[in-house]
Amino acid sequence: MPEQKVIDVLLVEDDPGDVLMTREAFEHNKVRNRLSVVADGVSALQFLRKESEHADAPTPDLVLLDLNLPRMDGREVLEAMKSDERMRSIPVVVLTTSEAEEDVVRSYSLHANAYVTKPVDFDRFIDVVRQIDEFFVEVVRLPGR
Repeated sequence: MPEQKVIDVLLVEDDPGDVLMTREAFEHNKVRNRLSVVADGVSALQFLRKESEHADAPTPDLVLLDLNLPRMDGREVLEAMKSDERMRSIPVVVLTTSEAEEDVVRSYSLHANAYVTKPVDFDRFIDVVRQIDEFFVEVVRLPGR
């Protein structure tokens, strides 16, 4: 079996419980990807642009983006990413509690690569994170990988 690729994942999530569940899902699934976490949209763009305290941040291979964030919401982050040539090619999975059709439509119109509603059940959440990881690590070819 070939060795699994390791990718850098940026989780943009303000809910500490969801951050913890995502970290636990990575550990539970033995995901070796490097997970960085920021808690709001402004910090996400600073991370992606390597500004401020994020000057040495890795360029993520994948962004897991919540929509409902403080300071700048996920829709604004997604719009900024996809309109910036340096960030445009980074795949973005919207991972949110919103099941609203308008959020789904808007996310895709802003060029999200996928829209996933967060399950509230922990075991289901772990399964969803595993499926996202498997798809982006084992199935999809990412730029530069």
